[in-house]
Amino acid sequence: MYFTYVLQSQLDKKFYTGFTKNLKLRFDDHCDGLVNSTSSRRPLKLIYYEACLNQHDATYREKYLKTTYGKRFIRNRVKSYLTG
Repeated sequence: MYFTYVLQSQLDKKFYTGFTKNLKLRFDDHCDGLVNSTSSRRPLKLIYYEACLNQHDATYREKYLKTTYGKRFIRNRVKSYLTG
């Protein structure tokens, strides 16, 4: 099982999208500052994730979520969470 996930920086409110095989370990790595792309944007919140059956599906979904349409999908999906 692979996971595509979206984190939100509490510092600048921007999203980070990625994929992993172990979601908890990867999220802990982000929170501990072990990932270069998010280390300066901590603290982070996991706001969305999807489970995929294989790596190909997870990377395809990650690429989609990084597009304009994908970002719009995420904002609509978690709209009530983001607005409070």
